[in-house]
Amino acid sequence: QVQLVESGGGLVQAGGSLRLSCAASGRTSSEYRMGWFRQAPGKQREFVASIRWSSSTYYADSVKGRFTISRDNAKNTVYLQMNSLKPEDTAVYYCAGGRSWGDWGQGTQVTVSS
Repeated sequence: QVQLVESGGGLVQAGGSLRLSCAASGRTSSEYRMGWFRQAPGKQREFVASIRWSSSTYYADSVKGRFTISRDNAKNTVYLQMNSLKPEDTAVYYCAGGRSWGDWGQGTQVTVSS
């Protein structure tokens, strides 16, 4: 079983930056995929970004060029650097892991004020 714990959310003005962290503990493998999803009020959860052990990265079109996902394999931690934040980025951000996204964190709130 894998536990994912997010941190780093908060309130920021439009144009600002935040960095989210997600630490994984438990039985992760060398191929453990990690990523971020978000869910805004009244909307479905959506994919934001993911990263493989090889450091191959994938992004939603809405965040390309503004968000950067990275990982520290030695620490089993994934990061999401969010720059040029917009009010529409306001959501609860969830860390996810595993081949089929079977592991989830508790979520961290990101609020971007206009």
